[in-house]
Amino acid sequence: MLSPPPIGVILAQIGTPEAPNAKAVRPYLLRFLSDRRIVDYPPLFWQPLLRGIILRVRPRRSALLYSQIWHQDGSPLLIHSLAQCAALQRILGRCYQVELGLAYSTPSMEQAIAKLEAAGVTRMIIIPLFPQYSSTTTASVYDAASFAALGRRSASGPVTKRFVPALRFVEAYYNEPGYISAMKMHLQQHITRLSSVPDYFVLTFHGIPRRYADTGDPYPLQCLETARLLAEAMDWKPGCWQATFQSRFGREEWIGPSTSDVLKELASRGVCRPLIFSPGLVTDCLETLHELAIEGRELFEEGGGQADNLIAVPCLNENEAWIKFLAQLVERHGQGWR
Repeated sequence: MLSPPPIGVILAQIGTPEAPNAKAVRPYLLRFLSDRRIVDYPPLFWQPLLRGIILRVRPRRSALLYSQIWHQDGSPLLIHSLAQCAALQRILGRCYQVELGLAYSTPSMEQAIAKLEAAGVTRMIIIPLFPQYSSTTTASVYDAASFAALGRRSASGPVTKRFVPALRFVEAYYNEPGYISAMKMHLQQHITRLSSVPDYFVLTFHGIPRRYADTGDPYPLQCLETARLLAEAMDWKPGCWQATFQSRFGREEWIGPSTSDVLKELASRGVCRPLIFSPGLVTDCLETLHELAIEGRELFEEGGGQADNLIAVPCLNENEAWIKFLAQLVERHGQGWR
């Protein structure tokens, strides 16, 4: 008897440029910022602004930042994401086939699904690597996976395939005990290696426009609940930690408090050795390696602190407890399929 095909698992991320230069950054930003999940302004207003002004300036600026965090083997996000896939595959074994699918770059969601289908996979579990739901991340991944499975670029696109695999989407896991426990262990491991104990903790999340939250995106509330649960698990007392939001873009009001504003204020509040960590990003990328670890230290120093005293803890990346939690998510969502 032939053994059944494996169950497909796709770890889903937003994406990354292929190289730290403006030529590679420009098409990535065009695709990313053209998605109305990300920027929901009417195309007749937004596209001329994006193509005529933003993409003339921003790629060079972003490329410079990428060049400061780029690894010899490529993009940090891509390297860590592939390592997460490999680690998860080792735990799950041959009953599953794990692939990486990126919404705005390669390996794309289309490539991931095509690879699984070539292996005979007809059932797939999609895991957005975003613990908190947001229309700008989780929903973008849902879109990318759904259209890729259908063989269409959009709802009005041509039909290019007849058989559509069954998809199961993993919902937000912002309050899952296994996720909170993995972060607790991760932070404790890093804190025990320090020569001095931090005297303040900043839990930073990627921000979204305030308007998105006001019109139904549950992201801010889920972020605050994650922060509360993690602080409780770490036994941090009130007044020694706070949640903030980073990466503001454009002139529109975003949710706060702003991570950059808080970092500049810490020294004036008597904080000497702050620790900063991002519970909403599970894979190191530009937002953690540069915005937090490099710019964060500059902001703390600008406010009167000593730059080297700010501890930026890396993301979970290939943390063993985190990968085991992902395996548990897969097993749970694969029930009835094996």
